[in-house]
Amino acid sequence: MWFHRPGSRAHTVFAFFVLVSACKKGAPPPPAARAELPPREVSRDSPLFFTYVEPSGMFATTDSAEKVPEAVRRLVRIMGRAKGEAQRRNNSNVEVIDLRELLAKGKTQPRVMLREAFETGALAQLPSGDSCRLAGPHRPPLPAQPERAGPSGEPPIVILYGTSWCEACEAARRYLVTNLIPFIAKDIENDPSAARELQQKASRFGIPADRVPILDVRGRLLVGYDGTRLDGFLADW
Repeated sequence: MWFHRPGSRAHTVFAFFVLVSACKKGAPPPPAARAELPPREVSRDSPLFFTYVEPSGMFATTDSAEKVPEAVRRLVRIMGRAKGEAQRRNNSNVEVIDLRELLAKGKTQPRVMLREAFETGALAQLPSGDSCRLAGPHRPPLPAQPERAGPSGEPPIVILYGTSWCEACEAARRYLVTNLIPFIAKDIENDPSAARELQQKASRFGIPADRVPILDVRGRLLVGYDGTRLDGFLADW
């Protein structure tokens, strides 16, 4: 495990990762819901705001369901615009719908899930950033990068799960170093606890863990490295 703070630089895949990595196609299942708000049904006539993810990784809100891009309609957050809806809004649990069902059938039953689970699942609808598959031939380990001491006491903002041979992981690490973002990098091939930790997070949020890097940004997961998307992800906090 490598520990990084602002100003620093930095084969065998575990069996369960090999099993998970076998040619996954299509969108992963949405994260599990937490039913802590009273259930209800919404219709196309319900006064709602719809929050969705943009290609940049930023989240946008509209009051028109038709304005949500088709590619990200599988998981959309809703918020009521009518009086009396404020109590259904909080920073921990959010209501989400499959907007495709609402538009096709005219009504749907919202689900409740953690905000981090919604944001991770919404981002999983987008194409992965630059990444390396865990299955298949691997390159030799990349040269070790020189360390540069940085100020102590900074809590990590990002956990970077990767491998020693993954060029996309190195690109993500360089981005974090260059932008002085406190982070921890964990090698999932050489650290069994890091591999288990990542698998648990991926399973919890319903995303595949068949490629690296996967970045945990304050509890939300990004699959692959995309500098523009990571910029938007960090700026959204």
